[in-house]
Amino acid sequence: MRVVYLSHAARHSGAEIGLRRFIEATRGRIESTVILAENGDLVPALEEAGAEVVVLPLAEDTRSLTRGEMRFGRQQLTAATQLSQYVLRLRSELAARRPDLVHAISLKSGPYGAVAGRMAGIPTIWHLHDHLIPEYLPPRVVPPMRLLAGTLPDGLLTPSQSVLRAAGHRRPGMVTGVIPFPVPRPSAPVEVRDEVRVIGMVGRLTHWKGQHVFLEAFARAFPEGPVRARIVGNAMFGEQDYEQSLHDLVERLGIADRVDFLGFIEDIDGQLQRIDVLVHASISADPLPGVVIEGMGAGLPVVASNAGGTPEYMTDGVDGILHQPGNVDDLARALRQAAGPRPQRAEIGAHARETVRCYEPEPIVEKMLSFYDEVLG
Repeated sequence: MRVVYLSHAARHSGAEIGLRRFIEATRGRIESTVILAENGDLVPALEEAGAEVVVLPLAEDTRSLTRGEMRFGRQQLTAATQLSQYVLRLRSELAARRPDLVHAISLKSGPYGAVAGRMAGIPTIWHLHDHLIPEYLPPRVVPPMRLLAGTLPDGLLTPSQSVLRAAGHRRPGMVTGVIPFPVPRPSAPVEVRDEVRVIGMVGRLTHWKGQHVFLEAFARAFPEGPVRARIVGNAMFGEQDYEQSLHDLVERLGIADRVDFLGFIEDIDGQLQRIDVLVHASISADPLPGVVIEGMGAGLPVVASNAGGTPEYMTDGVDGILHQPGNVDDLARALRQAAGPRPQRAEIGAHARETVRCYEPEPIVEKMLSFYDEVLG
């Protein structure tokens, strides 16, 4: 089977990391080509995983348009013109390659990939990793985005039921499925230490991911003592101001000497070995946070927001600890609970490893191949 994957970004974000893992897991079963709208660090990683990578550049001011800028105005009119021209170039590229399927994995590549695929006569899947809700997108943009998701592609994939519900109605005959990208599970769990010394967050630095909520909750839960907070990740898509605000926040909270900002680190497994509790603090519904599954697979006690896709697979107090999104006091309570006695942390971690077996590459690949067959009829 020959599949062309599409993304507007060439950086290590959630869906792109998942795509790399999926391509690596399907080497020899799928002939994978990835068409990216920019060049970046993701290119050699995808090539190493076994994909052919084509960079078909899209104008930067259109490619880097943020979710908050997705409204109607002169800037957006220019972006629409550039996007129309890009669709024509992409259609020509697809027509020349004639893959069996086109699989778009991002919010921006979904619409332009579905249009280009239709023009080239190739079945298209939009793997939607974003909630189409007013809390995530400008309210006026939500209805047209739902219309595009519900009409343009031949197949609509989401990583969780939460995202599928938020996508709204679909046209008759559209194939839908709930399949995330795979998350490999380490062969052995991390060491559960006698005392909690490091509590960490891993992921892109952006306001809706809630690093600021975590830092405030950490300061309340551990106002003093040896416990440290660790932030792994960097800002993307023009969000450097938020990154600076986090540094300012730890100074105001008086915890700067107990907070480590490590920036982007590709070796997530290595980082999970060095922390005792993993925190997910998104203030709005997260589609399906891959880092939470990674933490659970490593056998860590994970504290996660009780919204979006997370409560679909995590049971509070059994294989993780849930907290109310954006509620500093409730997150502080959850942090103290997660830093409890070693036997309690070990038991939660053991249950978590069993819970996330279904997200390993082998079962995910089989589900995805079946979905491909269904779309192809």
